Amino acid sequence: MAASNTVDGAPGTTQAWSPRLALLVAATFFMEFLDGTVLTTAIPNIAADFHVPPADVNITMTAYLLTVAMGIPFSGWLAERMGARRVFCLAIAIFTLSSLACSLSQDLTALTLSRIAQGFGGAMMVPVGTLLVLRGTPKADLLRATAFLVWPGLLAPVLAPLVGGALTTYLSWHWIFLINLPLGAAAFLAALRMVPAVAGDPGRRLDWLGLFLTTLGVGALVVGLELVSAHPEAPWAALSAGFGAVSLLCAVLWMRRTRNPLFDLGVFNTRTFRAMATGGFAYRLTISSVPFLLPLMFQAGFGWSPLQAGAMVAAVFIGNIGIKPATTPLIRRFGFRAMLVFASIASAATFALCALLTPDTPQALTFALLVCSGAFRSIGFSAYASVQYADIAPAQLTSANTVSATLVQLATGAGIAVGALLIRVFAGLGTFPDDAAGPFRGAFLAMTVLMLASTADSLFLPRHAGAEVSQRKAQRV
Repeated sequence: MAASNTVDGAPGTTQAWSPRLALLVAATFFMEFLDGTVLTTAIPNIAADFHVPPADVNITMTAYLLTVAMGIPFSGWLAERMGARRVFCLAIAIFTLSSLACSLSQDLTALTLSRIAQGFGGAMMVPVGTLLVLRGTPKADLLRATAFLVWPGLLAPVLAPLVGGALTTYLSWHWIFLINLPLGAAAFLAALRMVPAVAGDPGRRLDWLGLFLTTLGVGALVVGLELVSAHPEAPWAALSAGFGAVSLLCAVLWMRRTRNPLFDLGVFNTRTFRAMATGGFAYRLTISSVPFLLPLMFQAGFGWSPLQAGAMVAAVFIGNIGIKPATTPLIRRFGFRAMLVFASIASAATFALCALLTPDTPQALTFALLVCSGAFRSIGFSAYASVQYADIAPAQLTSANTVSATLVQLATGAGIAVGALLIRVFAGLGTFPDDAAGPFRGAFLAMTVLMLASTADSLFLPRHAGAEVSQRKAQRV
C-alpha cells in the first residue's frame, strides 16, 4: 500500500476545539448546499427572461452539481499543496464572485458558465472546510464538531424550495445569487481571522492519472444519475453510469499500485470509515429521496398547492432542528451501533407510513409523522458523520475526508435519481390503479426496503465502534 497522505503540520497535532470555526464552516456549507437545488422554483422565470424553454434551464443545475462532484477529488490535494486556510478562503471568494456573475448573466450560456465557476468554489469549500474543523478537533469533541457540520445538509434540501420561491415571487430570481454576496463577504473576512494559517507542502506531487480517472468516473456517474431522472428510457444513462463505474475501478487499481496516490485507499481498512461507504451510502441515498418525493406526492398525488406542500414538508425541518440538542447525548449513552440501527429502522418505518398517507389523512397526523422522520434522519446523519472519522489516523484524515465528500455527493444525487426512476417504474406497472399517488406509494415502499439494507450493515459493526469518540465505556453495555 502506498504511503499515507501527510497533513498540514505535524501528524497528530491539533488546535483547540473552536465552535466558532465550526459554525463558520457550516454556514459556507449551507450556501453551497442551498445553491445546489434552490433554482428549481425559479426555472420558469429564468426561462422567460432568457426566452428559452424551461427544460433548457436545467443545464444550470446539472452543471453546478457536476462541477461540485468532479472538483472534490482535486480539492484534497490542493489543500495539502497550498494549505487548507488559503484554499478555503479562495473557495469562498470564487463562490461569492461567481454568484455575482450568475446574477448579472444576460443569457443561458453566461449563467451556465457562472454556475460552473460557482460549483468549483463549492467543491473546495465543503471538503476543505470539513478538514479545517476535523484537524482542530480532538476525538473527544468530534461529536460536537460534526453536529455543527451536519445541519446544512439536512436543512438545505428542505428549505431550498421555500427560499427560492419566496425570492423569485417577491423580488426576482437574481436575488437567489445576490443574497450570497453579503454572506460570502462576511464569511471571507471571518475566515481570515479565525482559520489558523498553516503552511502547505509545495513538494506534494499530484497523481495526474489518478485525478483524471477519478474525476472522469465521478463526472460520468453524476451525468448517468441525471439522465436516469430525466430520460430513464434512453440507454445513455446506463452507458454513462457504467463508464463511470469502470473509470473509478481503474482509478482504484492505479492508486493501489502507485507510490503517490491521489487518495490513501487504506482508509477503507478501517471498519468505522467503511460503514460510511456501505450502509451510510444506502442511508443517505434513501434519506435524500424524501425532500424530492414528498412535495411531488402532495402536489401530483393529493392535488395540494405548492405552498401547502411546502409548508407540510417544513415539518421535516422542524424534526431536524428539534432533535439536534439530543443527538450527541443519545450517541454517548447508547453508542454508535445502537443509534445507527435505531435511526435506520425508525426511518424505514416512517417511509412505510408515508406510503399509507392519503388526502383524507388528518394533516396534524401527517405533520407529526414528518417531524418524526426529520428527527430520525438527523440522528443517523450525525452518527455517520462522526463514526466515519472515529478510528482514522491523523495522516489519513485528508484522504478520508475527500473520499467521504465524494461519496456523499454521489449518494445525494443517487437518491433523487432513484426516486424519480421508481416513480416512473410504478407508474408504468400500474400497481396502484385509480390512485394518483400510487407511483409515490410504490417509491416509498421501495425506499423502505433499501433503508433496511443500511440496518443490516450497521448490525455488523462492532459493539463498541467509535467508542473513543462516543466516550461510551465498555462496562456500560
